[in-house]
Amino acid sequence: MKGESLGTSDWFRIDQDRIGRFADATDDHQWIHVDPERAKDGPFGAAVAHGFLTLSLLIPLWSQVFDVADATTSVNYGLNKVRFPAPVPAGSEIRLTGTVTEVEEVAGGAVQITADVLVEIRGGAKPACVAQPVFRFYR
Repeated sequence: MKGESLGTSDWFRIDQDRIGRFADATDDHQWIHVDPERAKDGPFGAAVAHGFLTLSLLIPLWSQVFDVADATTSVNYGLNKVRFPAPVPAGSEIRLTGTVTEVEEVAGGAVQITADVLVEIRGGAKPACVAQPVFRFYR
């Protein structure tokens, strides 16, 4: 399993409504996210998704490319690293690709999986997110 390609998730659209709901949930209403008119004149030329919104979408994207069939519970254990090389403009689509980098047995009967993942933006020159998530699967 180590070194195994996870494949590629489906494209996932991040629209302005989702960005606004994320802003409400996190109380982060910075204008580059929630004011499309003002954001046109900002550093990115459009309203953009929060980096942490992009990061939070690792879960549904990950679940499309990886599953431990006999696990009764799976949890996020953490992240070894995260970077946001490019902003995600409102209305863009993203998808995840990745590779399993480490598999280990841990206390409590769990298997810990570490992966290198890349979140691409459709038509983008740079990825939206490069991360190394760590998940635990309990049997």
